[in-house]
Amino acid sequence: MINYYEELPPEEQRKLTEYIGQLYRQTFLLERRYDRKTKRYQINKDYYQCSKHLEFIKAYFAIMNIEVMENSQIGVIYIRGEQVVGEKLPKLATLYILILKLIYDEQMSTVSTSVNAVTSLGEIHEKLGTYRLLKKQPSVTEIRRCLALLKRYQLIEPLDILEEMDGQSRLVIYPTVNVVLMGDDVRALIETYTEGDEEDDESEV
Repeated sequence: MINYYEELPPEEQRKLTEYIGQLYRQTFLLERRYDRKTKRYQINKDYYQCSKHLEFIKAYFAIMNIEVMENSQIGVIYIRGEQVVGEKLPKLATLYILILKLIYDEQMSTVSTSVNAVTSLGEIHEKLGTYRLLKKQPSVTEIRRCLALLKRYQLIEPLDILEEMDGQSRLVIYPTVNVVLMGDDVRALIETYTEGDEEDDESEV
């Protein structure tokens, strides 16, 4: 493993170190990301460079008992394992992820040519109401913080400026939500929240 790294040109060594750090911080690397300026999906070069050195990266993370996975079908490289300590998410963020997964699955069942889905903030809150998951209406500040957090973890990409978000604001749902939760997990968690109390519990992702 050391020989592989040392045989790379210095610039490629530096970039490989960056890819490893990026993957560890973000958990996911997407093949394609939406660019709000061009209003198009752009190729993420880091994804392909990471894929190029994937065997080395797998060996590197294996030392920490972390598994590196690549799902080329949906275009995601991600890490998993007991050593991957997720950030504590507010309850609202966890509920958003549940609903995003439901919407993603619904759209993917009817569309076969895309791995990304699009929804609106209004649709998310409508479904939260349908499943009786929101005990009280969150503040605008809470919503914006939640969306910023999900954007940082590459679960969504707001198509509008966060400061100007309203019920009509649209969001790209990235296929990473498919890695975070499976369909059965969603249904089980929804039942848990439906049966639970009104405490603002935190979840770890």
